[in-house]
Amino acid sequence: MFSQLSNQLEGAFKKLRGHGKISESNVTEAMREVRMALLEADVDFKVAKDFIGAVKEKSLGTEVLLSVTPGQQIVKIFHDELTRVLGGDSAPLDLNPPGRILMVGLNGAGKTTTSAKLALHLKKEGRRPVLVACDLIRPAAIEQLVTLAKQIDVPVYAPSKDEKDVLKVAEAGLKFASEQQATVTIFDTAGRQDLDQGLIEELKKLNKLLDPKEVLLVADSATGQQAVNVAKTFQDAVGLTGIVLTRVDGDARGGAALSMRTVTGLPIKFIGEGEKLNQLSVFHPQRMAGRILGMGDVVSLVEAAAENIDQDEAMRMAERLKRAEFDLNDLLAQMKMMRSLGPLENLLGMLPGMSKLGPLSVDEKQIRRTEAIVLSMTPRERSRPEIINGSRRKRIAKGSGTSVPAVNQLLRQFSDMRKLMRSKGKMRKMMKQMGGGGTKFGF
Repeated sequence: MFSQLSNQLEGAFKKLRGHGKISESNVTEAMREVRMALLEADVDFKVAKDFIGAVKEKSLGTEVLLSVTPGQQIVKIFHDELTRVLGGDSAPLDLNPPGRILMVGLNGAGKTTTSAKLALHLKKEGRRPVLVACDLIRPAAIEQLVTLAKQIDVPVYAPSKDEKDVLKVAEAGLKFASEQQATVTIFDTAGRQDLDQGLIEELKKLNKLLDPKEVLLVADSATGQQAVNVAKTFQDAVGLTGIVLTRVDGDARGGAALSMRTVTGLPIKFIGEGEKLNQLSVFHPQRMAGRILGMGDVVSLVEAAAENIDQDEAMRMAERLKRAEFDLNDLLAQMKMMRSLGPLENLLGMLPGMSKLGPLSVDEKQIRRTEAIVLSMTPRERSRPEIINGSRRKRIAKGSGTSVPAVNQLLRQFSDMRKLMRSKGKMRKMMKQMGGGGTKFGF
């Protein structure tokens, strides 16, 4: 998310950093580029205009104009203003008893999956969530929620397929949640392809019956300004308390996130950055502002690692790397470990300076090919790849559904990697280059 915007902003700020002294003319020129970048990222016109006005006013202050590093000062002003627009401090869920959460939104935004993701998130916090299937319009919605609930081991109330009274379902769901001694009850509601009066009236009745502490709009970030308009309509109808942005990993523009907070005044509480049920993150405006400006988000990266990576396994691998004993079994384990953290493009985006290298993309097909090749080897071949001769390579290529050249390429790259690890001087040099922005690498 935001990769397109990040790259354009980097270009505008690079020009400012090149000036020893900042003048009104070069600030105006840079802000014009920033304004265009925001509009191309699908940010609402008025939001972009007001945002640029605030940044420009602060950038032309005496303190900035006389600063030793005025370019860096303006980047800081932009970061602070971006944090403010995205929501300032994060807003936690209100889970005081009875702890009811109503999930609303259009069809296709990911309400059902997000409901399950939220249940898993709350379960990890030590709460006792229960899911209630209130989508009686989409035939597969109830079955989908039941399947997801089983995967995360969370109780779910599922009405019969013939049930048409959503209020009756909600009341039965409340009784079920009480029997399960739930501390949080999440209601997955019906959506439509477009907003209509029938949907709004149904939600109004549900909202009145449940009196939920939280009414969360699940919005697809890729829909841009349409998502903003949808948010305003739902806000007027049922009084939203927050927004969950889904498919954040698939939207390179990200303008909806910048616009929705300002236009609706609602906090973005969570973002979904992948299809897996553990890929729902609390939204931190300051961290997201850092990612947009190419400063990375190391805190979120460390949190994801702490939650998803086996610490003992990580230490074992670190020791093997240190002793240059890294083999193809370790490569396979490392790839699995990294993928458990979510989409690899997102991980790269959390590393400071990575946005300066251009668009971040990871070829998932290539990763799967690599895994297939390694898995087609015997345990001995993975431990000692040097024994893999011509006939073995043919067998591995056939077993992995690839080609001998593909196997040769992987073995050659792995050999180069091991040589690099065994050369402490080259490793130090590489780390130093990466710390300097990594521009010498062809990512």
